[in-house]
Amino acid sequence: MSSRALLEIAANSLDSALAAEQGGADRLELCTGLELGGLTPSPGLIEQVRERARIPIYVLIRPRAGDCVYTAAEFDTMQRDVERCVALGCEGVVIGALGENGTLDRSNLRGLVAAAGGRGVTLHRAFDLCADLSAALDDAIALGCERVLTSGGAPSALAGAAAIQQLVAQAGERIRIMPGAGIHARNVAAIRTQTGASEFHASAKRQIASRQSTPRGAELGMSGGEWRSDASEVRALVEALRARAT
Repeated sequence: MSSRALLEIAANSLDSALAAEQGGADRLELCTGLELGGLTPSPGLIEQVRERARIPIYVLIRPRAGDCVYTAAEFDTMQRDVERCVALGCEGVVIGALGENGTLDRSNLRGLVAAAGGRGVTLHRAFDLCADLSAALDDAIALGCERVLTSGGAPSALAGAAAIQQLVAQAGERIRIMPGAGIHARNVAAIRTQTGASEFHASAKRQIASRQSTPRGAELGMSGGEWRSDASEVRALVEALRARAT
């Protein structure tokens, strides 16, 4: 096990990205719509974060909520989004797509990897929906992905720790396995011990109270706070990983 664990934070705004960096995160997964599982951020947000953040930025390429079986038009959108990320100087992208038979959509994913032009590629948790995780991992390696984000096919990384450990062993030095889903400062050390992984993914978010004062906001379904990565939550995760390494 590496003595230096890396922490990636799913950041859904410029404020979240800066909080993640302030808290000591090593990398950002930039997205929006965390409540929907994460969606592709706008070009404007990507540009903002690229200008302000000093840590690597991987952009989530997911055009809509719902399943990961995409149409030809959606793949065209995803390819254009990947190309935009490359043009904006992002270090990598986060992609995933499935065929209707419970396997990775290798053909279309190959096109997205090619569009990344040698930038880093993370395969997201579409992987967890595959019928055979071991076979899907071999496919991810063949596609040229550098890491897989996974909960081991379970609702959380802690629940899927045993499966993740098997994936880590299968991966060896060929690809990195990054546990994600339900990771926080109170369980990250245990997940690291049980899986043998050296990269971890979390959102470290808390809800910010709404600043809206319009009385009819709740009635119209237009009120409520926002979720934002919190620097103190990120720092607690980093400290838990460091304590595990000593």
